[in-house]
Amino acid sequence: MNKHPKKPRNPKMYEAILSLKSVEECMAFFDDLCTVSELLAMEQRYQVAACLNVGMIYNDILAETGASSATISRVNRSLQYGKGGYQIVFDRLKENEQ
Repeated sequence: MNKHPKKPRNPKMYEAILSLKSVEECMAFFDDLCTVSELLAMEQRYQVAACLNVGMIYNDILAETGASSATISRVNRSLQYGKGGYQIVFDRLKENEQ
């Protein structure tokens, strides 16, 4: 039995992120919010997701990103069975390119 009740999410933080107006502002906010290792891990997971999204295979993703097979598998699971957040981003970025 979990002794600690699940803490509620903090939507104010996500509203703060949505208030940022440029990549530079976003990078500055995340630099203040996260440690270097947290940022590197998130950036790597995003890079892995982008590679998986275009159909790259595990060995090529490992070579390009340096991510472990466990990280690649975890990101792939999120892409396949997650809440669709990655796909929203990929679709919007594709729309913005056109």
